[in-house]
Amino acid sequence: MSEYPFAEVEKKVQEKWENKNVFAMSQNPRNKYYVLEMFAYPSGDLHVGHLRNYVIVDLLARYYSQRGFDVLHPVGWDAFGLPAEEAAIKNKIHPRKWTEANIEKSRKTLKSIGIGYDWETEILTCDPEYYKWTQWIFLKLLEKGLAYQDTSLVNWCIKCQTVLANEQVENGKCWRCGSEVTKRELKQWFFRITQYAQDLLDDLEKLKEGWPEPVITAQKNWIGRSEGAEIDFSVMGKDAKLTVFTTRPDTLWGVTFAAIAPEHRLIGEIISDSDRKKEVEEYIKKSVMKTEIQRLSTVEEKTGVYSGVDLKHPLTGENVPLYICDYVLSSYGTGTVMGVPAHDARDFDFAKKYGLKMKEVIKPRQNTDNKESLEEAFTDYGILTNSGEFSGMNSEEAIPMIIEFLKKEKIGRGKVNFKLHDWLVSRQRYWGAPIPVVHCPSCGVVPVPEKDLPVILPDNVEDYMPKGKSVLAAVDSYINVSCPECGGPALRDPDTLDTFVDSSWYQLRYPDAKNSEKLIDSAKAESWLPIDKYIGGIEHATGHLIYFRFITKFLHRLGVIPCGEPAQRLFNQGMVCGSDGSVMSKSKGNGVEAGEFVGNYGADVCRVTTLFLAPPGRDAIWSEQGVAGAKRFLDRVWRLGEKYTAGVSNGKAGESDEKKLRRTMNLTIKKVTEDIENWGFNTAIASMMEFVNELVPFEDSSSYIFREAYETLLLLLAPFAPHIAEYLWEKAGKNEFVLKSGWPQYDPETVISESEEIGVQVNGKLRAVLRLPFDVTEDEAFSQAAESQNVKQYIEGREIKKRIFVPHRMISFVVKA
Repeated sequence: MSEYPFAEVEKKVQEKWENKNVFAMSQNPRNKYYVLEMFAYPSGDLHVGHLRNYVIVDLLARYYSQRGFDVLHPVGWDAFGLPAEEAAIKNKIHPRKWTEANIEKSRKTLKSIGIGYDWETEILTCDPEYYKWTQWIFLKLLEKGLAYQDTSLVNWCIKCQTVLANEQVENGKCWRCGSEVTKRELKQWFFRITQYAQDLLDDLEKLKEGWPEPVITAQKNWIGRSEGAEIDFSVMGKDAKLTVFTTRPDTLWGVTFAAIAPEHRLIGEIISDSDRKKEVEEYIKKSVMKTEIQRLSTVEEKTGVYSGVDLKHPLTGENVPLYICDYVLSSYGTGTVMGVPAHDARDFDFAKKYGLKMKEVIKPRQNTDNKESLEEAFTDYGILTNSGEFSGMNSEEAIPMIIEFLKKEKIGRGKVNFKLHDWLVSRQRYWGAPIPVVHCPSCGVVPVPEKDLPVILPDNVEDYMPKGKSVLAAVDSYINVSCPECGGPALRDPDTLDTFVDSSWYQLRYPDAKNSEKLIDSAKAESWLPIDKYIGGIEHATGHLIYFRFITKFLHRLGVIPCGEPAQRLFNQGMVCGSDGSVMSKSKGNGVEAGEFVGNYGADVCRVTTLFLAPPGRDAIWSEQGVAGAKRFLDRVWRLGEKYTAGVSNGKAGESDEKKLRRTMNLTIKKVTEDIENWGFNTAIASMMEFVNELVPFEDSSSYIFREAYETLLLLLAPFAPHIAEYLWEKAGKNEFVLKSGWPQYDPETVISESEEIGVQVNGKLRAVLRLPFDVTEDEAFSQAAESQNVKQYIEGREIKKRIFVPHRMISFVVKA
């Protein structure tokens, strides 16, 4: 039997697509559909696990094209970053050359698999024409007060020799290399994303219909909104005060100690003349080396050291000992918290460990406990006691009144806080977009004029080896410039931007990728934005997916784009695992190299295998059985094409056979359409396989219904296996590309109203013949059979031991004699 000659067919079809520019973006879309996978890093040789995301998105692009949409399906490369720089150091090659070589490899693989990109939209973040606009966004943020420099303790990767944003620290380790992350004090650039925290939180409501619930929840938790009060405590013996943030101002009268973060800016001043200064400094030195994960761990015991300094309680006037505690973070709230051991579990454990007082100020509503000492903290709301004029009140209801009282007494105020930190964007590495500012001794920080963008990353760098400071600082021809304001000698900023800045706006560039005058033309933005479907991994939930929401909102406020959210719908695809069950990767040696696989089996077999493995939202294990099954399926489709072309009849099909085939065709159209819309690509393929099972033995290949069914199969198959579908479509005498030939519609009457006769047996004897719908369910079939009078008399009052249902053929009851 003949087999699908993939090498010949796929080469011919791909050349045809390229020559006719069939995937070109419409310049005047009337019914747009923008579908996009998350930005690709050019890692070079791709394995089949990498291809899953590309194939899913390509399927959607082709499906919506067939449905008559003007589809934008672009391609680009997140080309800056550490891997290129590490390769440059290791192989003594320029990062640009390494990156461009890898892009060429990846580009070749994606073309071989038949991904339908408009290659005219291709963008590279390392292209000056791209990062010119990355720098422009930076300048606009700076202009609006949303980009700033600050000295702070930052996450530092010893191996990568650069700072990391909080989102890039995973379980205390660098997201890129897996090395332990420590702390270092540096002057860094930040984006004030916290100014958008409430908008980012509120607008998650708009995304509920289109974004996965786990991503929504992850972002809510990461943003971390909490309402409460800031309360001022004066430092005893000093002209200074510390402000605490609490979500439970109703417990204020129960404060018996205060805790301050080891990196708090006022610690040096506070302990300057403390007799415990040396002990405190030793504790601080150890604490700041811990990761945030370690410090916030609920498993590790909380530690602290008495500062030798007390605070004054703003209401009772009592002395409140101040402890330096590693579990307090300077980046959340005010960096100082009040300790209420009687009403907070963590404070309770800490007070017991260090022998601190406990003061009960809230009683349970039904208080039956007259014990003199507390055995655990009471953390619920209740009735206030020992709380001045608020005693006897419901503690939860009293909170707004207590905040108003603090405000009136000028010792506190209502406050909303967020866990979200400002976004640290500067990196001390070479291979990134230069930060477009100049540092002038006279003028300070001076933005590079927009007319002088882009600030070009110099190629004449001899040593990329990180030494704890920015590589560019050693390039005299780059770093030494004249101040744009006063003309005096100045220095460029030596840092480069985090690659997450590059990918925070890339989706906006695709509709207008060649525009040298604007980031995006307003008419193009209006026509194409936002993304309709965005596909990528859930691991980006609190990194990229927050950053690109922030930059979208900023540019929307600026009037650059018409939308406040980047994507209407988001889908998280699962990973492809090797035969060992672990995620496919080069380093583990369990990856199936994509180029080699396509060479051996063809692009369509690769695509069908990938899509048939499992539902796209789940992890899937790559298997040789799956490959063999995909190949068998496409070989059968190929032989159907030969049968269609020959038009040979082995006998005239009966009316019932034609009716059955027409019904199967309509059911398949309905099923495949619904499955694509609901991300059931594997079950869509299964339906087409069943459809082929009915087409193969159909005797009259010259009949109208066979030819209609076969052509329908090709249209349905085209998004999944586009090469074979395109080739056979042309062989069927069709002049239009299958992509432009429409999507088949099913006949509701054929699907819904048709019925068939099914026999009903009781203990192996035929007792009735019922007319039931073709799509009757098992439960409905048994129910209707049991109600038939001819069946009822044989089963009523008897124990039914077994029920058997064979769709379209038989219903059977086995009853106890």
